[in-house]
Amino acid sequence: MAHPEPHDPIAHLTPEQYDAIALELDALREEVVADLGSEDAAYIRRVVRIARASSIVGRTLLMFGIDPASFVVGTAALSLAKVLDNMEVGHNVMHGQYDWMNDPALDSRTFEWDNVCDASQWRHYHNFEHHTFTNVLGKDRDVGFRLLRVSERQRWRPGFLLQPVSNILLALFFQWGVGMHDLEEVRVKPGGGRDAELAERKAELAGKWRQFRRKAGRQVFKDYVFFPLLAAWNAPRVLLGNLTANAIRNVWSNVVIFCGHFPEGTRVYSRKEAKSESRGQWYVRQMQGSANIEGGRLFHVLCGHLSFQIEHHLFPDLPARRYPAIAEKVRGLCERNGLAYNTGSLGEQYGSVLSRLWRLALPPAGWFGRRGFGDGDPEDSTVPA
Repeated sequence: MAHPEPHDPIAHLTPEQYDAIALELDALREEVVADLGSEDAAYIRRVVRIARASSIVGRTLLMFGIDPASFVVGTAALSLAKVLDNMEVGHNVMHGQYDWMNDPALDSRTFEWDNVCDASQWRHYHNFEHHTFTNVLGKDRDVGFRLLRVSERQRWRPGFLLQPVSNILLALFFQWGVGMHDLEEVRVKPGGGRDAELAERKAELAGKWRQFRRKAGRQVFKDYVFFPLLAAWNAPRVLLGNLTANAIRNVWSNVVIFCGHFPEGTRVYSRKEAKSESRGQWYVRQMQGSANIEGGRLFHVLCGHLSFQIEHHLFPDLPARRYPAIAEKVRGLCERNGLAYNTGSLGEQYGSVLSRLWRLALPPAGWFGRRGFGDGDPEDSTVPA
């Protein structure tokens, strides 16, 4: 990792401190792994049962109810089912958090969730790309989701002026943004002996588009064709309930994820800074590039325990229900080493996110007098110059 600048909040860390941090966190992980057992298995199976029961109740009330109360309760139950399926079950299972159980229904390699995003594509760009290169500009596509400017180190372009509106649209249709996230355009230029590579990349992209269309098509058919038609005269009610439940799940997951990545104080790294980093430096990057949300036990379950985003980035394959206990030790480690531990209420963190998005939507000082678009190193940009 390149040596940090003098003003950098981690500049005081020595190589010995980085090594000690790595040893302590590795030991913490081994301690939790050794303790995994029946309570963890019973917990995730209980959440799966609750999600399924909530889905059945919600769809039944929407299909057979006739009054506004049953519509509201049915939509709420279906929303809960979708939130649990995506956050506490799907996301965490696909990280391999429960592979140790050897339960085919909870196998990260074959699990599929109630979302237009194809699970295999999610495992590639999220589990590998995002969690390996967390907050590294030009490597982690989750930095602004290729749509928003969330750091001064991203090059500014006029389209960012619309990001207060773009952010609302992304939240409402978040599953579609997530679903299309791995469908990145082919960037290999033809010629120069790279035509074979270009053809291979195009074929790979075409295959991903076919995967996405199949998965998205099944989801659209299920929620907006099959269940409404099954309800006969109640079809409009079922259609509206499904639309609302998906929107609630989309907005909630968007808010939780943004609060874990983009509040003021979360750090963004350049590729130079993340190059050749030690394990201790990797751990520090995870802690300084993430943020937590404070709340009660039920709140954390509804967040998929991504309210402990710092701990999740340190240990993405540990059962998320363990994060609250781990957080106490991680926070103590940060305090002993003079590192920030970014945490706050949902209102504080999301307010900080919105403030950051509005501020960074505007061009940097002196931009109109420059030839380029950015206020950072071109290498760090996540958008074309």
